[in-house]
Amino acid sequence: MEALSEWLASPLAGALIRSNGFVWPIAEMLHYLGMALLLGTVGFFDLRVLGVGKGISMGSLAKFVPLGVIGFVLNIATGWLFVSGNPLGKPIDYLTNMAFQIKMLLVLLAGLNLLLFYVTGVARNVEGMPANADAPPVAKVFAGLSLVFWVGVIYFGRMIMYNGTLLYSLGM
Repeated sequence: MEALSEWLASPLAGALIRSNGFVWPIAEMLHYLGMALLLGTVGFFDLRVLGVGKGISMGSLAKFVPLGVIGFVLNIATGWLFVSGNPLGKPIDYLTNMAFQIKMLLVLLAGLNLLLFYVTGVARNVEGMPANADAPPVAKVFAGLSLVFWVGVIYFGRMIMYNGTLLYSLGM
């Protein structure tokens, strides 16, 4: 962990955050905006696969995918800024935070879920669905897992500041 912490530490990010009081709040706003774009597009897609909004074709939802990608890129950039430029410590403070670890695990699981969605060919079946069509059951499993993972990312991201409470509630 220490080696990863040293690799992630950025004197430039730290100096930027410490010398400009507005950088951290703006980065937080952009992080929330990124998550809203990501979950707004992915979440709506997943809900449609689960049967909500059946009057909407999956093809029309595909137009919003670039917004989700922009949101994910915003989250990567601002997340890196938070970890590498931590004004109250070092990256190790994030890396050893259980809420942060769970959040990163959920991001990884969401990515693997997405990869399997495309690799297995389920995505091709879903993207060709006309309005009012029901998605195959396997697609609904992928969509349900995606929603659970991304909502978990938001929850545990918020819990990073309350790691002590999380640990206490887990009896640790």
